Amino acid sequence: MACHLHILTKYVKLQNIFLHFRLRKKQKYARAPNESEGYGNDMVVSENQVLDWSYRLTLRVFPKEKRRLALWPENPSDFSETLEEFSTKVKSMMDYLLKCMARSLNLEEGSFLDQFGKQSLLQARVNFYPRCSRPDLVLGVKPHTDRSGITTLLQDKEVEGLQVLIDDKWVNVPTIPDALVVNLGDQMQIMSNGIFKSPMHRVVTNTKKLRMSIAIFNEPEPENEIGK
Repeated sequence: MACHLHILTKYVKLQNIFLHFRLRKKQKYARAPNESEGYGNDMVVSENQVLDWSYRLTLRVFPKEKRRLALWPENPSDFSETLEEFSTKVKSMMDYLLKCMARSLNLEEGSFLDQFGKQSLLQARVNFYPRCSRPDLVLGVKPHTDRSGITTLLQDKEVEGLQVLIDDKWVNVPTIPDALVVNLGDQMQIMSNGIFKSPMHRVVTNTKKLRMSIAIFNEPEPENEIGK
């Protein structure tokens, strides 16, 4: 996987592009109400809701025919090509990991892969966490577990922020250049009958620097029934 990570440097362009977009351009890719795809922050479901201190660009990558290309940025010009290449390699890594996890439980190698299906859902999300003057009061992302089967995260190379709950204590996940963080989601916990856990995690804010990360979420086909 490491030999392919040179393509990730292209994502650095996104940071300045989206931070300096004029409102009109941001609205072009804006997330519609009650939908997850597009650019924006949390969906507002309550007047008393506390919003995360972050903005996100969320895009469906696979199945390919489900892409909403009107939401894919036109600049940089190689954005679509780079995202597809990166997502394809990450998906290959995820498939290999699922086989290894099945073997570790003395199951058929394809046990988990079969539950994901040939048309599993792959979604990319670019996260932007602006500087925050009161990090003691505001979180970049509230504590949660992922609903996905598997999530991979490319962290910011310089700014930490991801924390995982271990023994009732929040522990920083260190940033390792050119490395991916692999996180198992709720659906993987269900498939393994609770043997593999979906960890509680959050993102804290920073007073001095903006933070950016890129997450890839893999979920089984919506019609598939999952279980051990």
